[in-house]
Amino acid sequence: MKTRPMSPTPSIISIQSQVVHGHVGNSAAVLPMQGHGVTVAAVPTTLLSNHPGFETVRGRVLESELVGDLLRGVEERGLIETSGYIVSGYLGSRANGEVVASFVKRARRLNPDITYICDPVMGDAALGVFVADQVVSCLCDDLIPLADLLTPNQFEVGLIAGRPLSTWRELEAAVLKIRAPRGARLVVTGCALSDTPDGALENIVFDDKTHTRLTSPRLPLAPAGTGDLYTGLLTAKLARGHTLVEAACHAATSVLDVLQQTMAAGEHEMQLARAITTLGPACKETSQ
Repeated sequence: MKTRPMSPTPSIISIQSQVVHGHVGNSAAVLPMQGHGVTVAAVPTTLLSNHPGFETVRGRVLESELVGDLLRGVEERGLIETSGYIVSGYLGSRANGEVVASFVKRARRLNPDITYICDPVMGDAALGVFVADQVVSCLCDDLIPLADLLTPNQFEVGLIAGRPLSTWRELEAAVLKIRAPRGARLVVTGCALSDTPDGALENIVFDDKTHTRLTSPRLPLAPAGTGDLYTGLLTAKLARGHTLVEAACHAATSVLDVLQQTMAAGEHEMQLARAITTLGPACKETSQ
């Protein structure tokens, strides 16, 4: 696999939600990316007091005109030409998704080497689908086909495929269909398949014609934002010149360390400040 050369100051454009309290979207991803020596242009799609898991939420999904205007400013500052990656996460609305799709297309014309990483945030096994149907359709019709790399969880792959997935063969078949338009690479996160070891979760890397199953201990907590943190760390490692498997492994071990620190503190929100400079234990991998 071709890896991006090392750069003294790699740059990433990150388009995700932003919250005042807690760590989801850019509020989970930006600090870890910066901690890896990466410059981040953070563009919000929401501005909320906290994630919707609380009894109240203040703020709002940002208007697509505002998100589009901010992205035009990113373009006018020449950040597309100097960035290696665009990351998109929680969109908030279909209109925001359409603005992001238009931005990615413009960015490719200005910088054909830029890599678009799409985290198709739609739901998870615990909560089900937590975005509007129009957001799901925008992701499936507009953004997923544009992506060079996708980081869905197991539930989201099933949502894209149109049916729940519980076995390796079902997941593999669904991923092959998703990859078809551009030959996109995938890292499917949080997998608990029928043959996943007891007490473990897997992050499965699909790269070219190979797959690599990375196992991590399954902890008895799942705070909001772990997927956003994982994708941010993955992107930062890629920007620093790591292969996709290396980046996926490092991201998983860092997330595990954050979760362990969160458990030790007895908190429900991720404790990034306690653990973000550590890498955690080595993960196990099986390549085929």
